[in-house]
Amino acid sequence: MSLSVYGTEIDSRLLIGTALYPSPAIMQQAVIASGAQVMTLSLKRQAPAEQGGQMIWQYLQQLADEHQIKLLPNTAGCKTANEAVTLAHMSRELFQTNWLKLEVIGDDYNLQPDPIELLKATKALIDDGFQILPYCTDDLVLCQRLYDLGCEVIMPWASPIGTGKGLMNPYNLATIRSRLPQATLIVDAGIGKPSDAVQALELGYDGVLLNSAVALASDPVAMAKAFSYAMQAGELAQQAGIMPERQTAQPSTPTLDTPFWHQT
Repeated sequence: MSLSVYGTEIDSRLLIGTALYPSPAIMQQAVIASGAQVMTLSLKRQAPAEQGGQMIWQYLQQLADEHQIKLLPNTAGCKTANEAVTLAHMSRELFQTNWLKLEVIGDDYNLQPDPIELLKATKALIDDGFQILPYCTDDLVLCQRLYDLGCEVIMPWASPIGTGKGLMNPYNLATIRSRLPQATLIVDAGIGKPSDAVQALELGYDGVLLNSAVALASDPVAMAKAFSYAMQAGELAQQAGIMPERQTAQPSTPTLDTPFWHQT
């Protein structure tokens, strides 16, 4: 099954970032190996045009065009709604897309989103025609508010950005999934290894967005391929129906009609 992002069907459930790689060449190889059809990029974290920033954007645009990958600009580094809105308009003008990964950071230590500024920016940008993919915490009420504002796609974190801690609170994520059955839910941030991605899809999430787990691996290209397999395994496991957990042991070999000998 495909991933639906505001009516656009995406074959891969993996979305991948383009920062932190050892080189642009390795980044390109990793993106291709991942099979991802959406990649993120940030204006704010790139160098100014006179220092090569424009060249990087053109490189990513060329990669996207050649391999039919959709660009997802993000507002990484923004701390206020006004700052995020300004950067969003710059992104739309530069990359000709209404898609936007919206980040409004409220804490410099764990890069946790500011829920108040996030909601403020979301409303302003949706009113202006943007299709928002908000990065948020695994807070049910916040996710509900974002959905009510018109976010068809919501991206709660697994754990703080870049930590690689995986799904710290599966209960929260599962609750969001059950309470927002119509939303497209993508786990964003904190994924460290392929098994984390499998777990996210087993919980019923529609996709996973990651960057550091691939870019900071010893072999980013091989790790990107590993994540592509993980997405297939997680999706298939969810579709197959996972057995319920039990409190007590139960034999896998039935004892009914098994002969017993009683020794006196």
